[in-house]
Amino acid sequence: MDALTQRAGGRCELCGDTSGLGPVSVDPSAEVDSENGAWLCMPCGAAIAGERPLNDERWFCLREAIWSEVPAVQVLAYRLLHRVEGAWASDLIDQAYLDEDTLAWAERGLGGPDTPEVVDCHGTPLADGDSVTLIKDLVVKGANFTAKRGTLVKKIRLGDDPTHVEGRVQKTSIMLKTCFLKRA
Repeated sequence: MDALTQRAGGRCELCGDTSGLGPVSVDPSAEVDSENGAWLCMPCGAAIAGERPLNDERWFCLREAIWSEVPAVQVLAYRLLHRVEGAWASDLIDQAYLDEDTLAWAERGLGGPDTPEVVDCHGTPLADGDSVTLIKDLVVKGANFTAKRGTLVKKIRLGDDPTHVEGRVQKTSIMLKTCFLKRA
C-alpha cells in the first residue's frame, strides 16, 4: 500500500483531486497493491464501482489519465471512457494506445453482470490471448484439413458468442466450439 500512496503523490490518479483519497482495486477479486490498484478520490472510486453512464465535464480528466505510465490507471481510465457519454470519449478510446496485455485486462472488466462467461469443456474460464488444446479431431470445412486432437491454439480471441472462440490452426483463422477446447 505504501508504494501505491507514494506513486500517487497525494493526488487521485485519475482526476488529480487531493481530498477523500483511498485505494481502489482494478480487479475486485484481487488484493489492492501497486500493480492491481490505484489511489482515487471518492467520486472516481464511486464511478468505478457504479454502472451508470457518466455525462458531466468532470470526466475530461480521463484525457490525461489514459496516457498514464501505470497500467492499472490506464485500465481504469479505459473502462470509464466506455461509460462516458460524448463523442470525445469514443474518439479518445480510438486514439489511446494500450499494449496488448493492458488492453485485454481493460476489456475483461467491460462486460456487465449479464455478459455470459466463455468457458472450456471443463468449465474453466477463457480470456482473450489464452492458449487452448483441441480435445478431438475437428474437420475444418472449406479449408480441406482436419485439426488434430492435441493441437495447441495460441492467442485465441473471444467474440459475441460465448460458445465459440477464434484461433489460428495451420495458418488459417477459424472459429472453434468451446466444448471441444481445453485451456492449456
